[in-house]
Amino acid sequence: MSEHETADRRPRATRVLRKAAGTLATGVTGVLAVRLIEGVEPGTLPRKVAVRVTRWGIVGARRAEAAVERARLAAGDIRAAAYAQLGEQAPPPSTRSAEPHGHAH
Repeated sequence: MSEHETADRRPRATRVLRKAAGTLATGVTGVLAVRLIEGVEPGTLPRKVAVRVTRWGIVGARRAEAAVERARLAAGDIRAAAYAQLGEQAPPPSTRSAEPHGHAH
């Protein structure tokens, strides 16, 4: 190996070691922060976060369902108005029947 090749390897190794040390320090700091926030009862913070995120998901799903229902009703109103302009009565919305209808599911 020439001196030039050895000199090229040192800066790379130093950079890798610095990145590893930074990653380790970040991880240790994060663990310490979580332990301090948890206080005496270990495991409560992750559970609280999981419960809160799940709650947000439930609320978001309910809002999405309400928005879909409003859109469905608005589309039905538009369809009924179009039939009214044609001088016809809008057919009632179709209902799902429990009776067999010719094919397997």
